[in-house]
Amino acid sequence: MKRILILFLVSICFSNDQIPGLEQKRPILLRGGTLHTVSGDVLEGYDLLFSDGKIVTIGESIQPSPDTDVYDIHKKHVVPGYIAPLTQIGLVEIGAVKQTRDYSEVGDINPNVRANVSYNPDSELIPVTRSNGILIANSVPLSGLIAGQSSCMMMDGWTWEDATLNHPTALHMNWPDMRLNFRKTAKKKEKQQREAYQKILREIDHLIRDTRAYQIRTTQKERKAEQKQNTDLRLSALVPYFVEQQLIIVRADDVKQIEAAVLWANKYDLKITISGGRDAWRIPALLVKHNVPVILQHVQTTPRRRFEPVHIPYRTPAVLMQEGVKFCLSTDQGYPFNGHVRTLPNEAMRAAAWGLSKVEALRAITLSTAEILGVDKRVGSLEPGKDATFFITNDPPLHIKTNPIKAYIMGREVDLGDRQKMLYEKYREKYRRQGKLE
Repeated sequence: MKRILILFLVSICFSNDQIPGLEQKRPILLRGGTLHTVSGDVLEGYDLLFSDGKIVTIGESIQPSPDTDVYDIHKKHVVPGYIAPLTQIGLVEIGAVKQTRDYSEVGDINPNVRANVSYNPDSELIPVTRSNGILIANSVPLSGLIAGQSSCMMMDGWTWEDATLNHPTALHMNWPDMRLNFRKTAKKKEKQQREAYQKILREIDHLIRDTRAYQIRTTQKERKAEQKQNTDLRLSALVPYFVEQQLIIVRADDVKQIEAAVLWANKYDLKITISGGRDAWRIPALLVKHNVPVILQHVQTTPRRRFEPVHIPYRTPAVLMQEGVKFCLSTDQGYPFNGHVRTLPNEAMRAAAWGLSKVEALRAITLSTAEILGVDKRVGSLEPGKDATFFITNDPPLHIKTNPIKAYIMGREVDLGDRQKMLYEKYREKYRRQGKLE
């Protein structure tokens, strides 16, 4: 009872008070803006018409119907909503408060865990994230060897059902650490460390074998009554990934981990994407050969090794682009970085300052992300037929002062206020009253 009371009080204190946007009732025409389509050229002075939450048409001098609302956005920019591919947003509020952490479960094998059913649409972090242009986030479970299934969530909605754009996005796996500790103070000898790693690999291999055997047994049309088995939730959850080749996102940073994960996927004919990927720049040929995309994290960080140039993390996106590796950009995952999901554009700006073009940098946090997550038919670019999920700003995207002034998610205009903006206005008024501001 005490735990329930604590959870209730925390949810009240740290839930946002914003009301989700209304469903679009009338067509809206945005006239004369600069459209960053991402999938094509930047269109200056073009119109964009959207209705019922979908982009209807893009063109010059579109003639609106009498029931269409027309907004003049001359000298303003329309940008597809940014997509954060790896976050725990909605799954954790305060890392130090156990009752607000829903991103991990007990045990190492939890493929049946679904992120969207634990998603908190009232999280105070959602308005902060949304007000910087991130309108879609892929919420990801974190713990264990197989953490569970992620869900692509819209940053608006009354309930988790309302906010779910797509589920499941992928199965998430944390590849075991392959680094060996050769120090004299190491708790395990080299042989024991290698055996521990091999034991985990055997466990994964046995899980694939059991899943495929389970799928064969459960799809047999004629079975004797005594041969029927109870449903195994874990194996049932693994069938789409180990049998039907749906996407598995494997967390691997070290070059040995990446190589091992790619060869493992090739051995069992699985579809994978590497997340993390700090050493991906060292083996681009392997990634291209096996058509393995990378969700690149850690752009704004220091090198992993002393002998590496200090700018290696910044240049990695440009290197992957030049080598033909398909990739997108992400902030780091896990608390406290949930509150930093809003800095996703900064990752792209840093990459653009070190060799990646601004066009490709914008694509790396919009359409490329949507393609890797399998939602590119709905979001990621400005194209007729796609969801009207975008924001309007006075400045071009990927500028430090870019600040969305309007945002739409499936045609619903959403509130761009947040706690930081409220505090800014509060203390601005304080100093204005003191005569320190005009």
